[in-house]
Amino acid sequence: MVQLRAKQLASGPLLSLARAMVRELPVPLIVNDRADVAILAGAAGVHLGADDLPVEQVRALAPEGFIVGASVGSDAEIANTRGADYVGVGPVYSTASKSDAGDALGPAETVRLIAASGLPGAAIGGITAINARAVIEAGAHGIAVLSALRRDPETAARELRSAIGR
Repeated sequence: MVQLRAKQLASGPLLSLARAMVRELPVPLIVNDRADVAILAGAAGVHLGADDLPVEQVRALAPEGFIVGASVGSDAEIANTRGADYVGVGPVYSTASKSDAGDALGPAETVRLIAASGLPGAAIGGITAINARAVIEAGAHGIAVLSALRRDPETAARELRSAIGR
């Protein structure tokens, strides 16, 4: 999956970008935060943060088969995941990609939160080809990365897949 995270874009340009990505990408597109844009663009789903619409309300609007992910960074946020398909938990490690990400949880706490949610979970935040294996070995179902892909996405993706054994 690819997640479109473009918080600075206004609704119209975000919708245009999402539609173009749905047309061009060979993998499912998930739109960050904006269920309305995801639905209108025909995206595969949405990833919701703690301050976004509740998962249950998005489910009431979304088409059948629509993927809904939810962010978790603490025990208190697990209640917001009811009805979600997966959780994104982090930050596992320190990250500069998101200014409000909070303190690093580490692999063990990340996996504990994934397990507490009762859902499949991807670890996110500061993950690189060097530390990705530790997160998977701790029990995360997958990883989500941003900074690791910035310089050379194709090479970085290969290195990450190799690091986690997939």
